[in-house]
Amino acid sequence: MQRRIVAIDWMRGLVMVLMAIDHASVVFNGGRIATDSAYLLDPASGNPAHVPGAILPTAQFLTRWITHLCAPTFLFLSGTSLALSAAHRRAAGDSESAIDRHLFIRALVILALEVLLSVMAWQGVLILQVLYAIGAGLLLMIPLRRLDNRLLVCLGLGWLLFGEAITRSLLPIGSSPGLIGSLLLAPVYAAPVTVLYPVVPWLALMALGWTFGGHLLDLPEGPARRQILFRELMTMGILGLVVFSFVRGIDAYGNLGLHRDDASFVQWLHVSKYPPSIAFAGLELGIAALALAGCVRVESWLRGAPSRYNPLLVFGQTALFFYVLHIPLLGVLALLSTGGIAQAGLLATYVGTAAGLMILYPICWVYRQYKRAHPKGWSQYL
Repeated sequence: MQRRIVAIDWMRGLVMVLMAIDHASVVFNGGRIATDSAYLLDPASGNPAHVPGAILPTAQFLTRWITHLCAPTFLFLSGTSLALSAAHRRAAGDSESAIDRHLFIRALVILALEVLLSVMAWQGVLILQVLYAIGAGLLLMIPLRRLDNRLLVCLGLGWLLFGEAITRSLLPIGSSPGLIGSLLLAPVYAAPVTVLYPVVPWLALMALGWTFGGHLLDLPEGPARRQILFRELMTMGILGLVVFSFVRGIDAYGNLGLHRDDASFVQWLHVSKYPPSIAFAGLELGIAALALAGCVRVESWLRGAPSRYNPLLVFGQTALFFYVLHIPLLGVLALLSTGGIAQAGLLATYVGTAAGLMILYPICWVYRQYKRAHPKGWSQYL
C-alpha cells in the first residue's frame, strides 16, 4: 500500500484556510459581495443577484474570488481521498459491501451535519451548501465507483462540457427550478429550502477526483511518483487555464449566463460558481492543479518526514472536523468583537480569520491525535 501523499493534505489545508476567509467575510464583512451566478435571485426583491453593469469593488471582489478555489478543490479531493481510502480498506481485508456501508454512513453523517449547521447558522432556515454536495455525492459514488475509470472520466468531463446545455434547456435562467431541479441541477434562493450546491455538477468533479485517486494508486512509489505527478499536474493546470482563457475570451457558451461587462481583470475573473460553468471549472481546477504541483515539488525537496506541526498539514488532515467547528466559531467571534453579524469590513474579516485559525489549530491537533489512536471509532466518519 502506498504511503500517504502529504502534498494532498497540504492542499486540503490551504483550501480550509481560504474557506475560513470566505465564512469570516459572511459574519464580519458588511460590504461582502457574492454575485457569482446568473441563476440566483435576490430572495427579498426577486431580482437577479447579479445585475450586468453593476460595479464590483476590487478588494471585496478579490476577497470573494480567492475563495472560489475551495469548493471545486474540496469536491475533487474528496473523490481522490475516497479512492485512496477504498483501496486502503480493501488492502486491510474489508469487503466491497463493508466499504459501501462505511461510505453510506459517512454520507449520512455529512448530510446531517449540513442540516444541523444550517439550522444553527441561519435561524432555522435550511440552506444546502457544500456539505450537501459532498454527502449526496458520496451516496451516488457507491454505485458509480464500480464503473470503469475511463467511463467516469468521460462522464465527468462530459458534464463539465455539456452540462450548461442540459441545465439551460431544462431550467432556463430566470425560471423556478423547483425543489428537485435545485437539488440536482440549478441553485435557488427559496423557502423552505435554499440550495446553493446542486449535486450533479459537483458530482462530476468528485468523479474526476476518484479517477485521479485511482491513477495515483497506479504510480510507482518514491521520487519517480513525485516527478511524474508534478509533470502531469503542471500539464493539467496549464490546460485548465487555456480552457478558461478561451471560453472567457469568446464569452458565449461556457459561462452559464454570467458574461463579461468589459475587458477588465475583475470581469475576466467574474465567473459562474452557482452552478459551476466551464470557465469556472477550467480556472479553478487549473489553479488547483498548479498549486498541488507546487506542493508535490516542495514535498520532493524534503529530506525527511514533513513537519507534523505544519498548520496546513493539521488542517488538511482534519478537514471535515475543521469545517464543522469553524462556522460557529467565526460567528461567535463576530458577535463578541463587533456586536452583530456583518457589522465591520475587510480588515475585521482577515483579523477574524487569523483569530479563528489560531484557536482551531490546537483543537484540530488534539483531534488528529485522537483520530489516529482510534481509527475504528466514531471519528472515522468525521
